[in-house]
Amino acid sequence: MKKLILIALLCAPMSAFAQKFGHVNTQDIIVAMPEYTKARTEIEELGKQYEADLKTMQDELQKKSEAYDKEEKTLPDNIKQRRQQELQDLYQRIQQSYQDNQQSLQKASGEKMQAISAKVQEAIQAIGQAGGYVYIMDVAAGIPYISTTLSTDVTSQVKTKLGLK
Repeated sequence: MKKLILIALLCAPMSAFAQKFGHVNTQDIIVAMPEYTKARTEIEELGKQYEADLKTMQDELQKKSEAYDKEEKTLPDNIKQRRQQELQDLYQRIQQSYQDNQQSLQKASGEKMQAISAKVQEAIQAIGQAGGYVYIMDVAAGIPYISTTLSTDVTSQVKTKLGLK
């Protein structure tokens, strides 16, 4: 009886024991998502707003600097020092605003991309569970080689799950 079971196991197709592997290109998926396009547009608009604010501050600094340069020789020392300090303070506010704007843009971009990435990950997990995959690897992560004969490309399935073309 044991020999019969052993022979049956040896003769059984090996595909019954095979594990399924998949790969996906999340960059292709993310770029195709309308949420990504919307997020990118919002970030660009925010960046333009920050640039306009900085330009206004720089114009103000330029005008005050030119006015100071014209009057510098006729001003008493105490007023010169006060105006120099005002110019320096304005310059520092411009630098601080620039740094704050960059941080704000990074934070906004990170938050928007996190939500998009989470949605893609959920879709990948759903495809993985439904298809019985052991692993689904992201080719965008820089994996040097993925065998296309031993691994299934599930990018189109994930796009379909997300309602993308």
